[in-house]
Amino acid sequence: SAESAGQQSAKRLLFGEIDTSSCSTLSTGRRSRTNSSVCALVDSRDRFFNRFWAEENCRDSFLSQVDRKTLPNLRLVCHDFGARAAPILFEEVSITFKTSTFARPTRLLALERIGHHVKTFKFNMPHLQETFLPPLIDDVTGEGRSFVYTPQIHKPETLIGKVKLPKYGSWEMTDMLIKQYPPLFHAATNIPSFIRALEALPTLSHLIVNCPGQTVGQRNRRSTVDYALISLRIAVERASLPLLSRLTFAHIHPGGLLYMHPMLGLGSPPGTAKCWRQIKHLSLTVDAISVEPTPANMRGDGLEHLRVLHTFFSAFSPRVKQLYFQWLGGKGPCPLSLDLEPALQSQPSVDGPSPKPSVPSTANTTPLSPSPSLPAVYFPRLTHLSLQSLSTPASHLAALITRHQRSLEDFAFEACHLTSGDWDEALEPLTAITGSSRWKGREVEVWDVPLII
Repeated sequence: SAESAGQQSAKRLLFGEIDTSSCSTLSTGRRSRTNSSVCALVDSRDRFFNRFWAEENCRDSFLSQVDRKTLPNLRLVCHDFGARAAPILFEEVSITFKTSTFARPTRLLALERIGHHVKTFKFNMPHLQETFLPPLIDDVTGEGRSFVYTPQIHKPETLIGKVKLPKYGSWEMTDMLIKQYPPLFHAATNIPSFIRALEALPTLSHLIVNCPGQTVGQRNRRSTVDYALISLRIAVERASLPLLSRLTFAHIHPGGLLYMHPMLGLGSPPGTAKCWRQIKHLSLTVDAISVEPTPANMRGDGLEHLRVLHTFFSAFSPRVKQLYFQWLGGKGPCPLSLDLEPALQSQPSVDGPSPKPSVPSTANTTPLSPSPSLPAVYFPRLTHLSLQSLSTPASHLAALITRHQRSLEDFAFEACHLTSGDWDEALEPLTAITGSSRWKGREVEVWDVPLII
């Protein structure tokens, strides 16, 4: 019946949309209009408001100042209000990944309805107690089992395909993981759901990844967050995102950069890294790395993490124009001058992920190969640079400025500690760039002045 059809269509309106599918006639005296025509108009007797709302600049300025909590209610007034407010309301979408985030079809359908408005997408997955995975134990022998992860990008559509291609390599391993690992792990490895979610965002221009909460003592533990990052990276490479130009890691652990690395090819064939060449603005806030072994990290994985960071920057260097980097929780070396760090000379280079039991091992793992030194990282198009919380020699900063003097327009070093030399030495390349040393006379002195009230 028409009543039941209206109820079914109303169930699909999850974001305040107004149903215009019904075209029943409303009779008010001599006046007759359909629902569609009523919803498409802003019915106001105030001609000044009508002129204001019809002016695009005025309307957009007004909507940009409306509180985000008020916008959903504004969309319910009429169809035109809903259509005009939707691009601003859904311009930024933030999700915290859980078991049902991408698994429920209704959530993906809802995301597809608003996805063409989304410009900024923030992916949150904090490190919690439930995100860390226990060791795999054989049910029969009671011994530990190793797990080599091979990402399954496409789900088999037929029963025969599911039998031939178990999700985790073999039926024995698949059965073991289903029994011993939580549902969050299986949701994090559901790559097709990640791909479908990002395919619903065709106008995405800014991707934000936020994975806070990992302590130094937890860096050697296998985590569901790392598997989710692998799925997210593969989804970015598989989905069509022609406008993606900004990539931000609001808070990430050092090992997380390994699984977001665009060139290591974990689950991606050659050529899928094309989307990463679109990135022009790169921002990273990384947990501070301890190079020396500590009681919380007896293995001392700091050098390996620094090499991962070095190769990560090398992968993005050809196109990036603006770069922001900050060490969080302590100071660390200059990330763009790691080729000058003595501790990284004549050490194994990261050509692929290291097969360690503490992190997801993959079938694409290649052994570490000895390398005499790291190649210098050069950003030929870098114009804006901001580095925070560094502990580095002045000579490293001077080499960084000299290396990028042709393209660099402005730079900022904040909360930085020089382990050797002074700031005159660190900024000495400015004399060669400007042709004089007058910049040294533009120092700003800050004084604490007592105020008596």
